[in-house]
Amino acid sequence: MSNATELKVYYDNDIDVNAILSKKVAVLGFGSQGHAHAQNLKESGANVKVALREGSKTCDRVKNAGLECLSFEEAVEWADVLMILLPDTVHKEVYDKHIAPHLRDGQYLGFGHGFSIHYGQIVPPAGVNTFIVAPKGPGHLVRSEYKIGRGVPTLVAVGQNPSGDTLQVALAYAKFNGGAKGGVIETTFKDETETDLFGEQAVLCGGTSALIKAGFETLVEAGYPPEMAYFECLHELKLIVDLIYYGGISDMRYSISDTARYGDVTRGPRLVTSETKAEMKKILEEIQNGNFAKEWIEENKKGQPNLKMLVDEDKDHEIERVGRKLRGMMSWIKDAQLISSDER
Repeated sequence: MSNATELKVYYDNDIDVNAILSKKVAVLGFGSQGHAHAQNLKESGANVKVALREGSKTCDRVKNAGLECLSFEEAVEWADVLMILLPDTVHKEVYDKHIAPHLRDGQYLGFGHGFSIHYGQIVPPAGVNTFIVAPKGPGHLVRSEYKIGRGVPTLVAVGQNPSGDTLQVALAYAKFNGGAKGGVIETTFKDETETDLFGEQAVLCGGTSALIKAGFETLVEAGYPPEMAYFECLHELKLIVDLIYYGGISDMRYSISDTARYGDVTRGPRLVTSETKAEMKKILEEIQNGNFAKEWIEENKKGQPNLKMLVDEDKDHEIERVGRKLRGMMSWIKDAQLISSDER
């Protein structure tokens, strides 16, 4: 075990898998994360089954993957460890209706993200252990990395620990999911939830997609062909991100031309200004004080009208229409897609 900035980081040799080998594990959900966790754990030797809503058509996919499909109630009765990998939006309903009435002291309630616990949507009894195992990547990557003998770095956190071994269970689960090959970092429910939401909103999803669209629109509005704007503002982003992923910002700057490097360090700060950072701080404050959670919970109660409207608007954005045409000309991109068309 090594320390990095006072965080505890665990690797394969630091973790005893007996903490999970001795348990029956039910993975609730078979979506992006669920399908990866369930198959990875099964292939690592865990006693694992998948739980879905009674009558779910997804049971056919579960069975085709060589796993047994249970109802939520059956899973709670059978399992020692319940790993909830359903969308945050249904956690409270599923927990209240299908899990809570059957929970017993000593069981372990796991999550792929701490939202529901941190913001009080789920409040387990004091006799139930709670933990997070959160791979820092989408489930399709968790699965594909596992299959080639690698792993996605993972966060673990412990909330309630009446049994005294919840951290060991979480670590063993993370190892069986491939995470210990990339490193398993011990954190808290609060830190995992708040940093995850901020990263999604300000940089990884919200910030990146807004920047891409703004750059594309700027070039097209100036009279440049949309195909050229697509390549410059979206297609080539993968090259830059890959360089940063493997070697940090310094490797990216080493690999680009002097002209590009000078443009990077002199023009980038003109785009992401002190005003941009001030807005980032506001976004973080909304996450920390619970305002974003309240807004999102209310949005779901109304049936997600704002989310659906905004997503639908972007589906018809010119950059998406141009991108579909250009990607169709590059067969290798379709062959390498992580998400197949029938999963959308």
